[in-house]
Amino acid sequence: MRNSYLFTSESVSEGHPDKVADQISDAIVDLFLAKDPEARIACETLTTTQLVVLAGEIRCKGVYENDQWVNGAEAEIEQAVRETVKRIGYEQDGFHWETLQFENNLHAQSAHIAQGVDASGNKDEGAGDQGIMFGYATDETPELLPATLYYSHKILERMAADRHSGAAPFLEPDAKSQVTLRYEESKPVAATAIVVSTQHGKGYDSGEQEAELHDYVKRVVADILPAELLSDETVYHINPTGSFEIGGPDGDAGLTGRKIIVDTYGGAAPHGGGAFSGKDPTKVDRSAAYMARYLAKNIVAAGLASRCTIQLAYAIGVSEPLSLYVDTHGTGTVGDDRLEAAINRIDALGGLTPRGIRTHLGLNKPIYSKTAAYGHFGRKPEGDLFPWEKTDLVDALRAAIA
Repeated sequence: MRNSYLFTSESVSEGHPDKVADQISDAIVDLFLAKDPEARIACETLTTTQLVVLAGEIRCKGVYENDQWVNGAEAEIEQAVRETVKRIGYEQDGFHWETLQFENNLHAQSAHIAQGVDASGNKDEGAGDQGIMFGYATDETPELLPATLYYSHKILERMAADRHSGAAPFLEPDAKSQVTLRYEESKPVAATAIVVSTQHGKGYDSGEQEAELHDYVKRVVADILPAELLSDETVYHINPTGSFEIGGPDGDAGLTGRKIIVDTYGGAAPHGGGAFSGKDPTKVDRSAAYMARYLAKNIVAAGLASRCTIQLAYAIGVSEPLSLYVDTHGTGTVGDDRLEAAINRIDALGGLTPRGIRTHLGLNKPIYSKTAAYGHFGRKPEGDLFPWEKTDLVDALRAAIA
């Protein structure tokens, strides 16, 4: 392993067009799960100038029955879309929550997919699709998330909070960040470059107003990153292209599932390719990726490794995973094969089947809207939210290893 290197991760704000799409898709997931915990949802969203389009498949009691919307569901769906856009803060000529055009093209889930997933007779509930899912944890930060990604998220979260509160009225919703850190002995020691591009109010691309915006961003960075990582040698690129008044879906079309690296580990770990947002938890793209993170995080939290990558693999309609793979990158206190065996011995998990994962983590609930911006991992578990971030498996893992 290299001892000295530069590594970079990026994040995007809640107002980025792809993140607008993710948040809308997850608002629909939450809407349906609140009505039917066994609902099946695969909701894709397209956003562009003054337009939001939904497409995908659903199955939900009390919402869509016999190929018909019931109980005013169509109006509720449109309301959820508009409220999401309003919460983000879009009230611009090119994208406004109140005046945008809305199209709903959701329809019934394929019966052939449903028969593979549904439990019947002696057959347990199967995975909603085939695929490989990865989880990762590292002790670089207390949240056990890669530092480059964690700080990238936090910069934009702070800017969004200041925008919503009125503390930074010159900010508009669309923004991106990027943090480059130098690592020595696999630990971050210095920030070499910070990139922040933010949509802004008129006039904040020149003169005193531009300087005000740049000074504000640097203050945010200084508040977020540990002081020991910043120095006079840290290079800042703030709105390096110049003006950024036109942004969000008016500046660039957005689609659900195009920010999968932002959503996960910032490029520090492999990715199986499946997006999260817009999917109910029978889709292992989502639920098994959460379980893989949960397991990796607990292994690191238990002191059994400094870094851990876990892979799970599934076949559509098959309940048991095809494989479980653990890699502690040479940092493990025990062999990786022993960690694999320990995971399989933990009765409290209830197995790694789709049903077992959803039951253990409590995923059949409307908990997904808050996941759709600033990352699905490294977040604080509160109530039903972010249960895969809990470290309540530490004792069981240690006992299974002993």
